[in-house]
Amino acid sequence: MDSIEVLMLLGIIVLLLILTFLAVAETALNRISRVKAQAIAETLGTKSARALFRLVSHPERFINPLLVTVTFLQTGQAFLTSLLADRLFGATGIVVGFLLNVIVFFVLAEAMPKTWAVLSAERAALLTARPTELLVSFPPLRLISRALIGLTNVLIPGRGLKEGPFVSEQELLGIVEAAAEDEVIEHEERELIESIIEFGDTVAREVMVPRPDMIIVEHDSTVSAALDLAIAHGFSRLPVHAEDGDDIVGLIYLKDLIRAEREGQGGSAAIDLARPVRFIPENKPVSRLMREMQSGKFHLAIVADEYGRIAGLITLEDCLEELVGEIVDEYDIEELAVQRLPNGDYLVDGGVQVEELNELLDTHIPDEEWDTVGGFLFGTLEHVPEPGEAVEHDAWRFAAEEVEGRRIRLVRVSVLPPADDKRATEPERHDQPADNARR
Repeated sequence: MDSIEVLMLLGIIVLLLILTFLAVAETALNRISRVKAQAIAETLGTKSARALFRLVSHPERFINPLLVTVTFLQTGQAFLTSLLADRLFGATGIVVGFLLNVIVFFVLAEAMPKTWAVLSAERAALLTARPTELLVSFPPLRLISRALIGLTNVLIPGRGLKEGPFVSEQELLGIVEAAAEDEVIEHEERELIESIIEFGDTVAREVMVPRPDMIIVEHDSTVSAALDLAIAHGFSRLPVHAEDGDDIVGLIYLKDLIRAEREGQGGSAAIDLARPVRFIPENKPVSRLMREMQSGKFHLAIVADEYGRIAGLITLEDCLEELVGEIVDEYDIEELAVQRLPNGDYLVDGGVQVEELNELLDTHIPDEEWDTVGGFLFGTLEHVPEPGEAVEHDAWRFAAEEVEGRRIRLVRVSVLPPADDKRATEPERHDQPADNARR
């Protein structure tokens, strides 16, 4: 080998070392979150820790220049390798050199450094933070990376990496689950965080009290009758029917009924005490509704469907229960929505949300078309079921246990036996001679 070939070999080795360093930096920096980087900077207080925090706080500033540098060096290393192989061994050497370069490059500059960076992310990030910050702050490199990203956005319109990486809701839930498994947070804290994340996707229809379950004061009810109704069901606010019985004209407050009763007006019309009521669409996000309830100082709203018909009602307590779970006071009669029977079956309230049952029993009922278990049974059978009618889905049997009018009140959920067991439990039939059959 002459001096030029030696220099080329040294150049290839130097480029491989730099690419190894950049592979460690790219992997480690991408595995450190902003929150973790801030904690490291506050704990250590070193220049490397502060550089790490600055890089992770604005990942779009280092990702693009780093990728441009890696691409440039990889291309240069491959070019020098091919050139050196051609000088030493000719055309055959180029093929051998290409294959050898793939193996060496993958092992030394990809697999080994990135594996170490994954296993020792914090240490690797601190080691590479300051050199990486110096590299990506080089003005020509930043200019080139911006120009290339601009070209990319012209060819493929979009945000590119201008706004940095994005974390999906599912990834965030996975982080919370991992934190709970590592005992970084308590189980109750995990449930609350998951409720808050999912809260933004919840709409009024999913948490409202449906129209059949609403307790409504009739249009011609007296104050005394309305008061008896409110006390019997333990409600402080009751909607009032319109004269035709199909609409809601207002809300009656328990304190107004008590005041009128004490003033001797028990026989007067309850509707005279009605106050205005808010109407909302059934697809209104619960998070937005709760903020409106706080600012508007109202605790109950009537939910209407797209045709303007009354679909149900929703209270501030219903919104809060989506965040913190069921709220039961000393006057509430707590009824279990899902009860386990002695034989292993489950008795489920027809109004239980499909998503909730899937989570409790690990069933796989589709929830795109139905909100409740009763709705799933009704929609699958395509008619009002008789008690005992059932649907089999995904190793589970869902049977109508109690039907009231057109509404499925209770559903019996049971596990189907495996196919072999099912055949084994079927009664066997044996043909018998005629005289034995007569006997």
